[in-house]
Amino acid sequence: MNIHEYQAKQIFHKYYLPTPKGFLANNVVEALQCAKKLGGKKWVLKAQVHTGGRGKAGGIKIANSLEEVKKYAHDLLGMTLVTKQTGPEGIVVKKIYIEEGVTIAYEAYLGITLDRSIEMPVMMGSREGGVEIEKVALENPLSIKKIPIDPSIGFKDFHGRELAFELGIFKEDINNFIAFARTLYRIYIEDDAELIEINPLVKTDDNRFLALDGKMGLDDSALFRHDDIEAMRDVSQENKEEQEAQKYGLSYIKLDGNVGCMVNGAGLAMATMDIIHYEGGNAANFLDVGGNASSTSVAKGFELILKDDNVKVIFVNIFAGIVRCDRIANGILEACQNVDVNVPIVVRLDGTNADIAASILKEANISNIIVATSLEDGAKKAVEASKL
Repeated sequence: MNIHEYQAKQIFHKYYLPTPKGFLANNVVEALQCAKKLGGKKWVLKAQVHTGGRGKAGGIKIANSLEEVKKYAHDLLGMTLVTKQTGPEGIVVKKIYIEEGVTIAYEAYLGITLDRSIEMPVMMGSREGGVEIEKVALENPLSIKKIPIDPSIGFKDFHGRELAFELGIFKEDINNFIAFARTLYRIYIEDDAELIEINPLVKTDDNRFLALDGKMGLDDSALFRHDDIEAMRDVSQENKEEQEAQKYGLSYIKLDGNVGCMVNGAGLAMATMDIIHYEGGNAANFLDVGGNASSTSVAKGFELILKDDNVKVIFVNIFAGIVRCDRIANGILEACQNVDVNVPIVVRLDGTNADIAASILKEANISNIIVATSLEDGAKKAVEASKL
C-alpha cells in the first residue's frame, strides 16, 4: 500500500524524524490559510498524488508571496498530473501540501528497502538528491551507495558512519546523519514498510537534517498490525481494476505491454512474463488466479484484462495442482459467452484434469482459441498473435 507524502511525514513526526512544517489543503482558501499559519516569505506547494517525478511534471511550485500561493493552489488543484509512472492518463490532484521554505546547504538521497538477493534490508544513499533516483541509477550507478543491515543485529552506528563516509557527509554532520538514518531504519522495521525514500534529505543552513520529501510503500499483508496506517489508504489513487480484482480473489497488476496474462501462482506468472519478453513481446498485466479459482473468477479475470485497450492477445498458462484445468476451461467458456472476447486466446493447460479441459475446449469449437502444447510454444504463439 502506498501513502501520500503528507501521510508519510505524519509517520515521521511520530518517530521525531525532522521535516519542514506543513499543512494539508483541499482548496484555495485553505491553501492561503495554511501559508499564513506557517508564516515566512516562501512556501512550497506540492501535489499529493501516488507517483514520483512530480517536480518535472509541474506538481511542485515555490511561492514567494501570498498571491503566488493563491495562483499556484488554483493551478494545482484539479490538474491532471502526468508522469512516467502514471502513464498518459495521469492522476487528478485533489489535495496539496504546503510547507515552509527552507534554505538548503546541500542535498542527498536516503532510502531503505529489502534486497531479496541477500535477504536483508539495504540502506541506500546518494549525494545526488532532489533528482529521480531511477535516472541516477541509470546514468551514474556508482554514485548510489548501499549498506546491507543484518536484521538480527539491526542498525548500528557503524552502518550510518560507513554510509556517511561513502556519501562524503561533512565531519561535523556525521553524528546527526547517523541519528537520522537510525530513525529511518526503526520506522522501516516497526511499521512493516517495503520502501521508504527521502529525496531529498537536506542539510539546512542552520545545521538541521530535514526530510524535504517522503515516500512510503507498506506491506499489505501486515496492515492488520497497523490500523492507523491502514486508515491512510486513498483508494482514489489506486488502479480501479486492481481493486476490483481483490474482490474476486485475483492478484492483478496492470503493466504496459499488449500480451494479457492469466496464470496460477505468482512464480509461474513471473516466469510467464519473462518468457514472453524473451520471445520479443511484453506482458500487459500480472494476473494470478490463485488456487481457489472458479469459473466466475476466471471470467472476471478476462473482463479485467480486456479493459486494457492495449491487449492484443490473452495467454492463459495454467499448471494445475490445487486449481483444476477443467475449472479454468469452463471459466474461459463463460468468459467467451458473457464478455466480448475480441482477441485471440492462447491456452496452455497442464496438470490436474488437463485431458478433461482439452475435451471441453475442443467441443466448444471456439475459433479464437489457440491451443499450446508447452510454455515455450504458448509464449511464441501469444507473441506472434500480438503482432498481427
